[in-house]
Amino acid sequence: MRRALAIACVFALSSNPAFAYLKFGVTIGGRQVTLKWAQTPVRYFVSNTSVPGVSTDGFLAAVGRAFNSWQAVSTASISYQLGGITNALPERDDGLSTLGFLNRPELDRVLASTSYLIDASTGALIESDIFFNSAFPWSVAPAGEPGRFDVESIALHEIGHLNGLGHSALGETELREGGGRRVISSEAIMFPIAFAAGSIAGRTLKADDTAGISDLYPAAGFAQASGTVSGRVTKDGVGVFGAHVVAFDPATGAMVGNFSLNGQGQFSIGGLSPGPRVLRVEPIDDADVESFFDPSQVDLDFRVLFFDRVVVVPRGGDSGQVELRVVRK
Repeated sequence: MRRALAIACVFALSSNPAFAYLKFGVTIGGRQVTLKWAQTPVRYFVSNTSVPGVSTDGFLAAVGRAFNSWQAVSTASISYQLGGITNALPERDDGLSTLGFLNRPELDRVLASTSYLIDASTGALIESDIFFNSAFPWSVAPAGEPGRFDVESIALHEIGHLNGLGHSALGETELREGGGRRVISSEAIMFPIAFAAGSIAGRTLKADDTAGISDLYPAAGFAQASGTVSGRVTKDGVGVFGAHVVAFDPATGAMVGNFSLNGQGQFSIGGLSPGPRVLRVEPIDDADVESFFDPSQVDLDFRVLFFDRVVVVPRGGDSGQVELRVVRK
C-alpha cells in the first residue's frame, strides 16, 4: 500500500530560521521510521520544460551538478542515476522522481518545494518530486545573473530534502526594508532562506550538510571513524523541548547543529569528526515556531548559553551525556 506524505520542504525567499540538521520521520504501525531511500542509486528524471533563460539541457546540467555534489560526500553512501528526460511533471504520484518547473504564482514566497510518496508499510521512499516555481526568474549561468535565482543552488538545497534531510538553523539574516529578511551568511545549504537573486553562494555543501547526509546514509566505516555529542538541555531541572544546540569545532570553524526533541530535553548531534567542540544552546525565539513544532510545547524563555567546558568527541563513540543548564531570560 502506498500513501502520499506531505512535508513542508519549501525554499523560501524570506522567512525565519527553521530546523538544524534533522532527519524526517514518519509513523508506521505505531513506530517512528526515518524517511530515507531503502536502495541506491536513487533514480531521477528531468521534466521536458523550460523557462526564459533556462533550457531543458541547461536545467539538466545544473541539477546534475547538484546531485554530484551530494554524491561526492566521501563519508556518505548515497548515489543517484539519471533516468532521462520525461514529459511528466513533478507533483504527480506516478512512481517517477521528477524535477521540473511549475508555474505557481500564488506561492509568491516559495522558490521550490519537495514532495514525497512513501511505502505505508515500511516507510521507505518510493518517489520524491521537486518543483521549481517558474513565477520567478531563473539562471544557470556559471557566475550567476543579476536578478535571477540560481538553479544549481536551489537544487542543491531541495535534493537535501529529497535525501530525507530537514532544514538547518545555521544562518544569519537581517530585516529588509519593506519587510522580510535577507541572508547575511549561512553555515548550511539546508538553511531555509535563499540567498538573494544573482548569488551563487549556495553551490557548496557545508559541515552541517555533510554530517547530516553521512549520518543518514553512512559510508562503510563512517560510524567507527566519527562520533557524537549528546545530552540534555534543562531549565530548573526540567527538560527543554526545541532548544537549538550547536557544536563548534575551534580547529576548523565548522558548525553542526540539532535540537532537543523530547520532553526530557535530549539531543544528539552525530556525524562529527573526533576532537574538541564548543557547545552553544539557544532558543528559537526568532523563528516561525508553528512551522516546525507545536508552540505549546516549545520553551523559548531561556538565555543563550555557552557550555563552560570543551566537550571531546571520541572516535567511534559518544561524548557521554552533557547537561546544558539554561536559565530564564
